[in-house]
Amino acid sequence: MTRVAMVTGGARGIGAEICRALADMGATIAVTDIDGGGAEALARSLPGAGHMGWAMDVADETSVEEVFSGVESRLGPLAILVCNAGVLLLQEGGARALIADTTVEDWDRTHAVNLRGTFLSCRAFLRRRRMTPVADGRIVTLSSSAAQLGGYRASCAYISSKSAILGLTKGMAREAAPLGVTVNAVAPGLIDAPMTRLSLKPGDEAAAAAPVPLGRLGLPGDVAGAVRYLCSPEASYLTGVTIDVNGGYRMQ
Repeated sequence: MTRVAMVTGGARGIGAEICRALADMGATIAVTDIDGGGAEALARSLPGAGHMGWAMDVADETSVEEVFSGVESRLGPLAILVCNAGVLLLQEGGARALIADTTVEDWDRTHAVNLRGTFLSCRAFLRRRRMTPVADGRIVTLSSSAAQLGGYRASCAYISSKSAILGLTKGMAREAAPLGVTVNAVAPGLIDAPMTRLSLKPGDEAAAAAPVPLGRLGLPGDVAGAVRYLCSPEASYLTGVTIDVNGGYRMQ
């Protein structure tokens, strides 16, 4: 039976590559994004058949519940959820917003998308798996190396939201285990994707990559490969872990 996967923030960048990786695994993909047209277009471009796109605001409880119900009524019970949707709010010119200059509105918006969006999506998934179990369920959350290092380009609001996801992932891993669902995180480093590009000026790529032992910025496909592994049968005994995808930027 075909497994159904939802990817939030799936219309572009890392999310789009995750959708392609899971489609290549044979999954049917529910692409969700604040940009509904982009989600539908991405769904049409994926290999295989049956993929669909939905407009969903992960920060809005009603939107999340309606889309989850719509996806499961059209495609069947979700076996995989990837919480990729996120936002990084920077100052004009791409500069990091210092905590002393951060507005309450930017703080709240960052946490609403990155943290509350992850909570609402995971809650919707686990409520439905409690009612309708699936075999080998998977949740993958997206944190960031900024949460582990204090960040250099990211704001404190972003760092805070992505740090909370690490703890949320571990807590959910314990709660979801009796349902047969694993919960793991991926923490990307500097990835050549739209969010990183917000803080890079043209020609800054080499300087940004200089501290990375592997000598380059990561690619969206590097992150998608880790997500694909965590969603595979081979990862069935992993839960509550974080996989770093950063080219050695954060070695312990």
